Amino acid sequence: MAAPAAGAETGGALHVTVLSPERTVFEGTADSVIAPAFNGSLGILRGHAPLMSLLGEGSLRITTGGKELRYNVAGGFLQVANNEVTVLSERADEA
Repeated sequence: MAAPAAGAETGGALHVTVLSPERTVFEGTADSVIAPAFNGSLGILRGHAPLMSLLGEGSLRITTGGKELRYNVAGGFLQVANNEVTVLSERADEA
């Protein structure tokens, strides 16, 4: 059975989860995500095509409600599917 499309219950926002080996660093809705991919920055908005990318080292920026949250990440993966962004990072700390 297919799950309902993400974002329908959040008024069209992205659902973002940032995980490190120790804990869930962030989980919630966002308007946009800018991530340090292995070979450059990657911007994600609602409706982004499915994607899987290696993470580089740098600042992960999550914009939600006009406020920007920053996390320092290093290594790992990022996945985008059905307006859900999952970041699995070897290291993720609040900036």
